[in-house]
Amino acid sequence: MRRRFKPRPRRENKNPHKINAEITAPEVRLVGDNVEMGVYPIRQAIAKSEELGLDLVEISPKAAPPVCKIIDYKKFLYEQKKRDKAMKAKATKVVVKEIRFGPNTDDHDYEFKKKHAEKFLSDGAKLKAYVFFKGRSIVYKEQGEILLLRLAQDLEDLGKVEQMPKLEGKRMIMFIAPKTKK
Repeated sequence: MRRRFKPRPRRENKNPHKINAEITAPEVRLVGDNVEMGVYPIRQAIAKSEELGLDLVEISPKAAPPVCKIIDYKKFLYEQKKRDKAMKAKATKVVVKEIRFGPNTDDHDYEFKKKHAEKFLSDGAKLKAYVFFKGRSIVYKEQGEILLLRLAQDLEDLGKVEQMPKLEGKRMIMFIAPKTKK
C-alpha cells in the first residue's frame, strides 16, 4: 500500500512581535532607556540597536509611525509573561457552591443546610440552591418555591438574590451572590 503525501502546514512565526529586519515600515518612532526618543528611518533605528547590542522590537504596529523599543527581546518576553501571570493571579475566580433540597425538607435539615449556605456566602462563594423534584413530587412546586424564598430571606444579611427561583425541568433553581464587604 502506497502512502500519500500530505503537505504539512507552514510554521507560523512564533514571535508575537516583529524584531529587527522583520520590521517593514520605512520609519519608526523609537523609545527606550539609552535612546533619544523620536522618529527615525528604519535603517538608522536598526543600526542604533546593533550598536547597543540589543534588539529593535516593534511594540505598537498600528501606530503611525509604528512604535519600536530597543531592548533585549528575551528579557522583554520574560517580563511580559511575568506581568500576565500577575494579572491572572489578581483576577477573581468565581466559586459556585450547590445546596440541594427536596420539596418536603423538614426544619432540622433546612437549618443544617442553611448553616452551610451561610458558611459558603461568608467565604465569598456564590450559592446555587435548588429543589429537586423526584417522580410525582413535581406537584409540590409551590412548597419548593416557598422553601427557596425562605432561604433567601434568612440569608438576606449575607447575600443578595441574583436569580429568583425558576423551574428548569425537575429542578427549581435560585442563585445567591455574597454581599461585598466595605
